[in-house]
Amino acid sequence: MTKGTSSFGKRRNKAHTLCRRCGKVSFHIQKKTCAACGYPAAKIRKYNWSEEAKRRKTTGTGRMRHLKVVLRKFRNGFREGTVAVALKKKE
Repeated sequence: MTKGTSSFGKRRNKAHTLCRRCGKVSFHIQKKTCAACGYPAAKIRKYNWSEEAKRRKTTGTGRMRHLKVVLRKFRNGFREGTVAVALKKKE
């Protein structure tokens, strides 16, 4: 009994058939769900995996050693050569 290439020739039953909603051959007969649109679920199945990858790798996910400093300076209007005003003590 082998478990490789020769076993694949034995496969002859259809796992998927036409979906009523999207029309693709993605409706799993035993599971009774469509792999493409998610039928019979009310909401259509849709994923945007590239967006998830962007969230993982984008600016702000690491240390931001330089950008942290630039952001702080930007909030203060890039002031240079000024001295902080001393707070007056309450009497």
